[in-house]
Amino acid sequence: MAGAAITFREIEGRHGYYGLLAVCGIFLALGAYAYFQMEHYGHIITGMDNQIVWGMPHVFALFLIVAASGALNVASTASVFGKSIYKPLAPLSALLALALMAGGLAVLMLDLGRSDRMIVAATHYNFKSMFSLNVFLYTGFFTIVGIYLWFMLERRMNPWSKAAGVAAFIWRLTLTTGTGSVFGLLVAREAYQSALLAPMFIVLSFAYGTALFLLTLAAASAASKRPLGDAITGRLKNLLATFVAASLYFVAIFHLTNLYYMRNHGVEHFILINGGIFTGLFWIGQIAIGGILPLLLLLLPGVTLSRILTACVAIVIGGLAQMYVTIIGGQAWPLDMFPGYTASSSFFDGVIHSYAPSLVEILLGLGGVAIAASIVIVALKLLRLLPEKLDNATLDLHHAK
Repeated sequence: MAGAAITFREIEGRHGYYGLLAVCGIFLALGAYAYFQMEHYGHIITGMDNQIVWGMPHVFALFLIVAASGALNVASTASVFGKSIYKPLAPLSALLALALMAGGLAVLMLDLGRSDRMIVAATHYNFKSMFSLNVFLYTGFFTIVGIYLWFMLERRMNPWSKAAGVAAFIWRLTLTTGTGSVFGLLVAREAYQSALLAPMFIVLSFAYGTALFLLTLAAASAASKRPLGDAITGRLKNLLATFVAASLYFVAIFHLTNLYYMRNHGVEHFILINGGIFTGLFWIGQIAIGGILPLLLLLLPGVTLSRILTACVAIVIGGLAQMYVTIIGGQAWPLDMFPGYTASSSFFDGVIHSYAPSLVEILLGLGGVAIAASIVIVALKLLRLLPEKLDNATLDLHHAK
């Protein structure tokens, strides 16, 4: 650790703890209600149809899954790159990654409509499909990150924690590459079909995961009345600013690359200029709120926690907007069934598809968020994951590398 004085302890107190669990319980119940409604009546009660097959639950699910990879940033920086100042935060980083992945996958699985069909997916594999390969990536993520967390918490296994951290770092990059490739290899959709989506998703995960980690750290420290110094928040602020700037860069390169090819001018015009809600969410939600605003807040001189947390909230909002534009906007643009020809039929050929998320979709997505939050809250209460102090004196920066 970055100083021998650092000790870990569970979160004390009952009233705030049970209050937070009660709030999570409400959203868990609402999420369960939404799932059973969709299970009973079918997807006809949602805004999805045979044109828009991935709806609002996928927006929540993909955001949580991508953020789960990025939540390991702090642990990876400590174990892989040897920055000892981050070591006291590594257990919380690994826990948050596992919790976000669990919440995201829960939404993804429960949105299938026939959840019992998962038996088929678990016993029959198409190894040419990125969806099938991702099953192994998700399973490996839980296994490797779980072992990494165990090695950090068990004193006897501490010597092996660095090796486990390196394995987790490599695996989470592979996982996010697979998630981005689900879209990048989907050549039937003009809004996707780009190898740039894989590295772009990796960079986006860095920003989303670090923002959620900062929000979690600040909330846990405030709830347990533990001091949080500006030394660690300042470093995380600068790290997050770098990730946000890199995200804006990759988004710009992705769209500029698409504009270079004449065949993509239609879909780019749709997303960037006349796509209605998708254009608004892109420029206002993803770029302005999720990119420019947090970058300005993070680059201002000084370390102000409220300003940093505002930037984190803006990044989360922008991330959800980005997922909405990417997932749903990409499906709204019609398939080019016969390139060079105009197709017209009663099956909406050449028609831009409309979509309005239903309440049950939103509740199911919020239920996944509640699953992640509940895991973190319970774990912090039962396990020694959080240092007693994270003030500047305790961190002992003279020993930080």
